[in-house]
Amino acid sequence: MPSNDAATNAVALQRAVDAGGTIRVEQPGIYDIDRAIKIGDNVTLDFGPGVFLRRTTSNGYILVNKGAFTRSYNKNIIIRGLKLICNGKESTAGSDLITGLRGQISFFYVKNLTIENFECLDLLSYSYCVQICTFEDVIIDKIRVEGSKDAVHFGRGSSFVVRDGKFKTYDDPIALNGHDYDTGNPQLGWIENGLIENCYDLAAASTTGYFLRILAGAWVDWFSGMELQKSDTVVSNGRMYRVVANPDGTKFTSMTAPTHASGMVTLDGNIKWAMIQDDVTYTAGCRNIHLRNIYLQKNRPVAVSIHFDKDNYSRSYYPNATPPIQKSIILENIHMQADVPRLITATTSVDTIKLINSEIMNTSIVLNNISTAGMTYSNTNLLMMGVTFKGSGGQRLVNCAGGRTASVKIAGSVVENATYAPTFSSGVTIIAKDI
Repeated sequence: MPSNDAATNAVALQRAVDAGGTIRVEQPGIYDIDRAIKIGDNVTLDFGPGVFLRRTTSNGYILVNKGAFTRSYNKNIIIRGLKLICNGKESTAGSDLITGLRGQISFFYVKNLTIENFECLDLLSYSYCVQICTFEDVIIDKIRVEGSKDAVHFGRGSSFVVRDGKFKTYDDPIALNGHDYDTGNPQLGWIENGLIENCYDLAAASTTGYFLRILAGAWVDWFSGMELQKSDTVVSNGRMYRVVANPDGTKFTSMTAPTHASGMVTLDGNIKWAMIQDDVTYTAGCRNIHLRNIYLQKNRPVAVSIHFDKDNYSRSYYPNATPPIQKSIILENIHMQADVPRLITATTSVDTIKLINSEIMNTSIVLNNISTAGMTYSNTNLLMMGVTFKGSGGQRLVNCAGGRTASVKIAGSVVENATYAPTFSSGVTIIAKDI
């Protein structure tokens, strides 16, 4: 009841969720909750009009699946109509926190998840709003998020839709982080087969990040004497381990291989190793990602970043690892309605990028080199088809740096301003161009 204290509400809602089936909360009002509600299989949480959940502590999450704590899949979960009030509280305290899982709403090991008609207008600066990692078949439909951190933050998984989203966030509205900080996702791997459509990057006074972040990574087998830093990953004893540390630039020399089966162990005096998964992969990134009907209304330096991290928080490409190749990124019906100097930047290999039936202002596609030992790049194929170029004057449309190369084909294009004169850097091969 809206009149209950937070503990009473949490106990009542948890009891209902534990019974399974469909739970409806229909009386309008603000319901205080003081702990995470843990959701199992075959549960629908249906919140009626005017119903709000409000956090009163930072203990754990507001909603999380039960299997997140045992690394076992939950399935068939629907969250409908939720309006979340963060109330100045983050997912930063309590014994239930999982390393790398920090969403207000968090799902880890989940299949067949649907979140519909969701709203949060006071997102803070640490916790993502919705975080989903190690998943199959996720639908997020009709979502509005305003605040400071990522609205929707994915880790590894397959088959997702984010539809009808309105975002006003200081950081990324949507992040597809196959790789991430040690505190940014609990596991690493590939994100595949995703559709992001009918979404708005709403205008706001200031920003960091991108409308869409696509983050790749690669790592190596542990070896004696290897240099490490925060968030570095290794494969050892048939498992994957990560260094958990402060983002202060400290370098560690590892002389003892991590071999523990779970949790965190400190070795060599000061290297904290977290065991993250026992299904081993050596690369992470994105494949088959389709953006459609996107409205870029916020001034951002970059709209879509396809990249590696390389800073004190994370270097997602470890020297001399096998380079990942991200595949098939499609941007369709992109409407550029703000100042976005770079539509796309990429510091990872990408096989194909398609820009289809879109309207763009003065902007560039930039391919750069991460400049780390062992990193090599394949050629990127760029197709621009049915694009309306609304810019004016000289414009470097495609820029390759650091030895990157691209093959470009432009077909069925329209130029609105006769002064528009696109140019292309060295490394670009024009297959066809009708400008």
